Amino acid sequence: MQGIKHDEATARAKKWIDRVGLTGYEDRYPSQLSGGMQQRVGLARALTCDTEILMMDEAFSALDPLIRSDMQDLLLELQEELHKTIIFITHDLDEALKIGDRIAILNGGELVQHGNTQEILMTPADDYVRDFVKKVNRSHVLHANSVMTDQKPEKGSTNIKVDEMDTVDSILCEMLRKNADCCIVQDSSGSDIGYLNKKDIAEVVRPLEVVDH
Repeated sequence: MQGIKHDEATARAKKWIDRVGLTGYEDRYPSQLSGGMQQRVGLARALTCDTEILMMDEAFSALDPLIRSDMQDLLLELQEELHKTIIFITHDLDEALKIGDRIAILNGGELVQHGNTQEILMTPADDYVRDFVKKVNRSHVLHANSVMTDQKPEKGSTNIKVDEMDTVDSILCEMLRKNADCCIVQDSSGSDIGYLNKKDIAEVVRPLEVVDH
């Protein structure tokens, strides 16, 4: 359909079959492949066409958790490599938080909120979004720069320095490992931009409350 010569089309197909980890399975029928492998075929097929935008509708929903996680990791690797625009539709918020640069939440066909993962978790637009995100382990997703404060540590306290893009759970582990009372958040240039203590982190990991109307 694209007017590509057979040899070039075959070479391109083999390239993407190899890239998604299916080398050696080129001559298999779909029924001879596992669910995860079939999803890899679909991904290779889409990439072979070299379109500017990929639409993926519940692409991994039927896979078991381990294979699903592998496919999510593969998609992130390909996105880092190819810089494609991918519209990924899912009912799994954890999946959206893992792979989405920006997330749009729909309720009854209406767009109720859109933003990056930090914005969605820290400032839910309404009770629907708040209820949607309340069971998410926010410490796995939120970065230091989203939850830091300007409250400097007390004199004599034990401090550690962390990067602004470190997740809250990794920061907490480091604080516990080094028996630190507070951490100083730094940007990519090494400048101090904020602070975090254990009380701040406790507020972050506390489940969100949803008000009944």
